[in-house]
Amino acid sequence: MTWNGDAYQARFDRIAAEGGDVHGEAVFVRSFGPGTVLDAGCGSGRVAIELARHGIAVAGVDADASMLATARRLAPEIRWYERDLVGLDLGRTFDVVVMAGNVPLFTPPGTEPALVAAVAAHVRRGGHLIAGFSLDRGYTLDDYDTHCRAAGLAPEARYATWSRDPYEGGEYAVSVHRRP
Repeated sequence: MTWNGDAYQARFDRIAAEGGDVHGEAVFVRSFGPGTVLDAGCGSGRVAIELARHGIAVAGVDADASMLATARRLAPEIRWYERDLVGLDLGRTFDVVVMAGNVPLFTPPGTEPALVAAVAAHVRRGGHLIAGFSLDRGYTLDDYDTHCRAAGLAPEARYATWSRDPYEGGEYAVSVHRRP
């Protein structure tokens, strides 16, 4: 899939200009009090930029050059990596790794275990992996939980939205896993 980073970002800019909240993921992540965050599958940088605005040391990773060009233009002070998340190795860990925006659904089918293992390897001891994604595209919560367990993470919480609405089934979930 090919993206247009500026067009993607323009959608969120329009929502914000109309009074919509485009920072729910960042607010959710900030509630964990992280000093460092990896925005895995950062796209045009919306979440990472908002986290950095609150004094959090952030890095962003995305495989799409157009998305990263937009992110770099909007926040050149943030470290942006153009890499595939499957097999990712930045050589460091973070307090929180966040995958917002259906990230697991954009990896080729069958690579989800490697995706989760790679991003989980960047979660420090006591840190969290937080992911929100749609459940109507073939990747189940049972599969995701299994992949997290295999990567050494324990389930901590699950919500229906980034606003912490209770998860009672449905087509979207925000999952929080912790590295013991």
